[in-house]
Amino acid sequence: MHKKITLPALKPRKRTSHKGQNGRILVIGGSEDYIGAPALVGMSAIAALRSGADLVTVAAPKKVSWAINCIAPDLITRKIPGKQFTRKSVLRVLELAKSADAIVIGNGITLTKESTAFMREIIRRANKPIIIDAAALRVIRVQDVQNAVLLPHAKELETLLKNSKLSLKNVQRQLRNNILVLKGHPKTAILSRTKRAINTTGHPGMTHGGTGDVLAGIIAALIAQGNDAFTACKIAAHVNGKAGELLAKKYGVGYLASDMILEIPTLLKKYQKIN
Repeated sequence: MHKKITLPALKPRKRTSHKGQNGRILVIGGSEDYIGAPALVGMSAIAALRSGADLVTVAAPKKVSWAINCIAPDLITRKIPGKQFTRKSVLRVLELAKSADAIVIGNGITLTKESTAFMREIIRRANKPIIIDAAALRVIRVQDVQNAVLLPHAKELETLLKNSKLSLKNVQRQLRNNILVLKGHPKTAILSRTKRAINTTGHPGMTHGGTGDVLAGIIAALIAQGNDAFTACKIAAHVNGKAGELLAKKYGVGYLASDMILEIPTLLKKYQKIN
């Protein structure tokens, strides 16, 4: 039996805090081969800002980075040479990761031999809390990651379990210090090695592209602000789903992931305090 989700308060923000003390995030994603990449990567990054993170840096291939700058001038971009990430990109991106409190990787990356090697190296060597989404979920095994949040939808979960030689029944025992968020509707399951929670907020209109990227950004922001990963995932899943519900009342199923981002600050406000 799943226990119904309960939502604690988030870690309070200090009244005397200054820029950078409330979360620095690095979002790694994008490819020139994927025409929607700037929107997907930007969606995750803007969601992180709307969730209270102080600074969000996007590492993306050069032309993708310029497109993201046009979409969202609030984001810092680091322009990685080439059309896609390669082994040559690893050291430069790892250097950027040193100043991050949390990392998001996978959104908008085209799967190639080079990008696969790049993602595996970043995940293995970043040594920071890392949210693994989209393409990055298809190149790892559960057993090979540490301090990670895994965000698969149904097809990505199938690939992840196959690569890990695990089943849905036994994957929880292999999570160690990782969190698995099984995205779905009407229920999203959040699993650690020893705990489970179920989120029931959401709406069928959330099948639009980008809603999962928004979730990744919210989770990254909450972790970067000092919340434990399980708490961050519970609150982020609730808020992400609630945004879809509220927008459905206005637009039916015609709302966009970018509309959801604008709902985040109001929905998160009840869990946030300033001391």
